[in-house]
Amino acid sequence: MYERLQKIMILSAVKRSSRKLKFWFISNSISNQHREFIPIMAAQYGFEYEFITFKWPTWLHKQTDKQRIIWAYKILFLDVMFPLGLKKVIFCDSDQVIRADLAELWDLDLGGKPYGYVPMCGGNGEDDMDRFRFWKTGYWQEHLRGLPYHISALYVVDLQRFRAMAAGDHLRVIYDNLAKVRTHARPLARPLMLTRGHSPFCAPLENVGPQFAFKP
Repeated sequence: MYERLQKIMILSAVKRSSRKLKFWFISNSISNQHREFIPIMAAQYGFEYEFITFKWPTWLHKQTDKQRIIWAYKILFLDVMFPLGLKKVIFCDSDQVIRADLAELWDLDLGGKPYGYVPMCGGNGEDDMDRFRFWKTGYWQEHLRGLPYHISALYVVDLQRFRAMAAGDHLRVIYDNLAKVRTHARPLARPLMLTRGHSPFCAPLENVGPQFAFKP
């Protein structure tokens, strides 16, 4: 299902982009059928693509669930997964529909921080959906101390700054501690995002256009 949704995401991004896009696909997480279809789609819609492969380090706490492995890839290994010559990347979940030009995210000033992620649209008040917002109770409520929650489905990464600050090493240490406590680390990407938002590594993009804000 995610591969079908990914096609929609790609088309929505290409349709609204003012620049030619290049998509990076993690070979470990896609089917052979999808891998064969991407070149056909790229030729038809005019985007570039590249497949990358990464093997989970033997020394790091291992994930076995495919979805949790994907969550880990998009956070933990940004410094080692992409070619060293790649300066910046925008991560977008496969099930998102892009409603604006991604160039707006690409060009934003991150203030010297390695990445910035877009805010949740709403979800900070009290309503009947509060019971589903894991960041509003327990450990994460105490950790955030009133700071807003930001979505992990769409964010921009300055890979040069990310590597220079050793942000990957910092996050892998956090992950190794959290991964052993399921109530804190599920879903995996969100607690790591919340931790980053409470650190010198993240630039919450509060001034991003409303078209990039997510509803809970």
